[in-house]
This record gives sequence, structure tokens and C-alpha cells, in this order.
Amino acid sequence: MDLLILGGTEFVGRALTEDASARGWKVTLFHRGNHAAPDGVEVLHGDRLAPDGLAELERAVADGRRWDAVVDTWSAAPVAVRDSARLLAAHVDRYAYISSGSVYAYPQPAGADESAPVVEADPDATEAPYPQAKRGAELALLDIFGDRALLARAGLILGPWENIGRLPWWLGRIARGGTVLAPGPRELTLQYIDARDLAAWLLDGVAAGLGGAYNLIGPPGAATLGELLRTCVEVTGSDARLRWTDPEPILAAGIEPWMDLPIWLPPGEDHDSLLAVSVDKALASGLRVRPLAETVRDTWAWLQSIGGSAPQRPDRPALGLSPERETALLRALEADTPS
Repeated sequence: MDLLILGGTEFVGRALTEDASARGWKVTLFHRGNHAAPDGVEVLHGDRLAPDGLAELERAVADGRRWDAVVDTWSAAPVAVRDSARLLAAHVDRYAYISSGSVYAYPQPAGADESAPVVEADPDATEAPYPQAKRGAELALLDIFGDRALLARAGLILGPWENIGRLPWWLGRIARGGTVLAPGPRELTLQYIDARDLAAWLLDGVAAGLGGAYNLIGPPGAATLGELLRTCVEVTGSDARLRWTDPEPILAAGIEPWMDLPIWLPPGEDHDSLLAVSVDKALASGLRVRPLAETVRDTWAWLQSIGGSAPQRPDRPALGLSPERETALLRALEADTPS
């Protein structure tokens, strides 16, 4: 296939580029040029929110360039997706978009599927909160491409090249060793997808002509937080001791789930809405999910290969609990423990 990727140099985009190239597909990247593109791909540059930001892409289509499919990783203003879709509508067969489970109206019950209510959004918005930005982009694509649009509503994404700071933070913290605040319950179920599995499903999907919305995340309950953190200890070779702690004292200390302690959401509405989603449709269409241990091991190997410090997206807040706050809570917990 001849594939155009809007993005393609970081995290999910990088996984898409690597997978498509490995399949022997011809790959063109359109991106801002802030990061080096992988070897062997054609490159076009442009900033989609700048005046004339699509100029190189416009010249390519004016010269008769066509692609079998385009994959878009955009997560900001919906107007950028709208404009790209309008430009490419007659020059690509299918348009796949990395959307998000955040498009669903909150809260959702455990087991909700693609028919769940979604947020109101404007496809012409020049700025919007993340859920409305993703939904606005979906609306733009559905208006322009109809059933030629494939919407991958991704959940928690982990794996090599992560630039959000979730799994890299846990690996870094556990690698430092000592007593680690481990938020309970340890049997708390996780739902995630490796970026490489997301990429593989999406590329298979555009090749097969899939359209419509799919929840793109692994099966709920396939792993637990306990398994994740124990695997981090194993792959780093750390002497860390996990201090499992009930949610109540953690929350009482003002420590925020998901932000201060990435990936963790205690039992309740947040957990059910984000980490207990039905993925029956994606599984029936061929989604394959690698074991948790492989994702953790490969992410650690990637971190080691780049010096141990993960890149950080400038449009996302840095995640993770400071050592001072962790130490303070651990000391308070020890003081409350009967001798």
C-alpha cells in the first residue's frame, strides 16, 4: 500500500511508521519537522495550524499524488483535521484517525461499547478541550469521508516511544529502588494497549477497508496493577519494595490518581469509564494484544537505549509523584502502623 501518515515521528505515529515500513508499504510522512523521521520514508513538512501550513501537501496533490490511505494522529484543534480531510478527500481512499475513548460522555458504566453517548463538539473549532477536540475531528471526518473514515477510539496507550510519561515514570521510579508507594488494590484491573498493537490493527483495518468507530484497547481485566508493578521490578532488576496502600490514605494526602500516580485509577466511576470498556468489536475484527511483560520489557529496553530519560510532549503536563511527597506519605503510613 501507499500510505500517508500525518505525524509519524513520535509514540503511536512512530509505531505506525515502523510497522508500515516493515510491511514493505511506501510511507509518506507529513509533519512539522521537530523530530527526525525514520529512515526510508518520504517526508513533507508543514504546520497544520499555521497560515499555508498545508502548502507542501497541497503541491503534492496538485501534482497528481495519491495514497491508498491516510492515518492522522492529531489531537488538538478539530479544524486541522477538517482542513486535511477536505484537501485529501479526492486523493486517498480511506482516512483513519487515532481518536480517543475520551469522546464518550462521562461517566460510562463498565462494559460500555461504541454505542455509548458522546460529547457535543464542533468540527470547525479552532481550540477545544481534549474530548471535544477528538470528537470534533471525528465529526469532520464523518462529514467528509463517511464510511471511508476509520475511527480508532484508543484508551490507555503504553509501549516504546511513549512521550506521555506513564509507564516510563513507573519504570524510572522503581529502578531507583527503595520503598515504592504502590496504590491499591493490587488486584485492580487494568485495560491498556501497546502502541504497536494499535498500529498493527489500524494498518490491517485500512488494508481491509474497515470504517466506523472502534474502541481500541486491550480486553478489560487482562492484567492487574499488581502484575504491572511487579513486572517493572523484574525487568529493571531493582531492589524496590512495593508498599501496597489502600486508596483512602493516598487520596487524603492530596495525591491525584492518573496524574501523580500514572495509570492508577481507584475503583469507582473513573476506573469503570476508562479502564473497563467493551472491546468486543475490535477483537472480532482481529485485534491482537501482546502480553503485558513484553510491553514493559520493551519499554525499559527502549528507555535504556536513549539514556534512561523519556521524551515529554510539550502540550501534556509532566506526570509523577515527587520524591518528597512520596516520602512524606510513606513515613506517615509507617507511623500509623502498629509495632
